[in-house]
Amino acid sequence: RILPVAIGAGVYQLSLLIDTIVASLLPEGSISYLFFADRVNQVPMGVVGVAVGTALLPMLSRQVRLGDNEAANYSQNRALEFTLILALPSSVALMVIAAPITTVLFERGAFGPLETAATSGALAIYASGLPAYVLVKALTPSFFAREDTKTPVIIGILAVILNLILNLLLMGPLLHLGIAAATSISSWFNAGLLAMVLIKRGHFSIDSQLKSRLPRIVAASTIMGVLLYTGLYG
Repeated sequence: RILPVAIGAGVYQLSLLIDTIVASLLPEGSISYLFFADRVNQVPMGVVGVAVGTALLPMLSRQVRLGDNEAANYSQNRALEFTLILALPSSVALMVIAAPITTVLFERGAFGPLETAATSGALAIYASGLPAYVLVKALTPSFFAREDTKTPVIIGILAVILNLILNLLLMGPLLHLGIAAATSISSWFNAGLLAMVLIKRGHFSIDSQLKSRLPRIVAASTIMGVLLYTGLYG
């Protein structure tokens, strides 16, 4: 079972590899813009997504093995809640202050204002998919806990195919920003399809606590984004 798991874990990296290959066809610097933007975006993705997925899998496996589906659904909901309460604000912040972050981290030497603008644009678009990236990490353990390693891989491959198609469609009008957009859209497709399959199989349902807290998380993240924007550009 480890082979499908390994392939599934590398779907995002495979998408980035495709992005790099496609970006090589674009004007000079496109690969670097995407690389630097992805490095920044990987920080919350790794800290939140990987941590939640690693902690959730043994707990879900134990609960599923004992036949405690109610506890498993509770654990899945709390994992999603914890994921979103950290990922949504991170996503909004990276989108709003992408330019200052890029300036502080990278703008020196040959990396000038033009490179900052190009990289920060890619970072903002990548960040729009950040919640999806971490949701994938939080949803796949539910499949693995039930010894289903194939479904996430199939969905991941579909997401990679969608990413490639969107790359080819968007790279012309949007250049490297189109590649970043393709990655973000395909990640939302991946997360949405995983959730739909779990719900359809009866392995997941959104509980009242998550329904209550999700709008508040969205509202708090939006307010934070408005304040950041006002403080930066107001």
